[in-house]
Amino acid sequence: MSIIKNLVKRYDDDFLLEIPDWKIADQGVTALWGPSGAGKTTVLRLLCGIEECEGWSWDFKGIDLARLQPPARRLGVVFQSYELFPHLSARKNILFAAEARKIPAAKAKENLDKYISVLSLSHCIDRKAEVLSGGEKQRVALARALMGEPRFLLLDEPFSALDSGLRAEARSYVKQVLSNEDIPALLITHDQEDLRVLADHVVEIKAGRLV
Repeated sequence: MSIIKNLVKRYDDDFLLEIPDWKIADQGVTALWGPSGAGKTTVLRLLCGIEECEGWSWDFKGIDLARLQPPARRLGVVFQSYELFPHLSARKNILFAAEARKIPAAKAKENLDKYISVLSLSHCIDRKAEVLSGGEKQRVALARALMGEPRFLLLDEPFSALDSGLRAEARSYVKQVLSNEDIPALLITHDQEDLRVLADHVVEIKAGRLV
């Protein structure tokens, strides 16, 4: 179990995120589910270090990730808007994570070839990100998040930018990859279909508190 304690943050708009104790399975996909404004993305931003939080802890296999600088936490993140570099090719976007984490070149090539195959990216791997379709961007973002060999994966509403016709296909790709990789994941979502297809465990959040 991964154990988070004292994840508490108050905002000027009187929103209070208050999670005193939270146990997350260290395998499979845990979904943090709730309506817009419940605090889901706030949780993700605190966990990956985009925002700071004082006095909290995150015990992951004996390591307190909260005490580490964000790069040292080794988290893979797929943001809602994907956050790809538009002027770089899909290939270079994916390899950027390997370079940042100092993955040896031979291992990076092995991983890249694997994700190109599993995520069906061969047709677009050398196109610039700015010309990729929504589904292609989503798969490139997932490959980039995994290329850094993360200890934990965070998925922030990864299908919300896709039209309904692409979501089922995208979920299928994500499910296949996560089933092949021994990496626990936290899926931020408001979509019950995400829960049905992907989630091994579901935690509900309302008004900044876990239900």
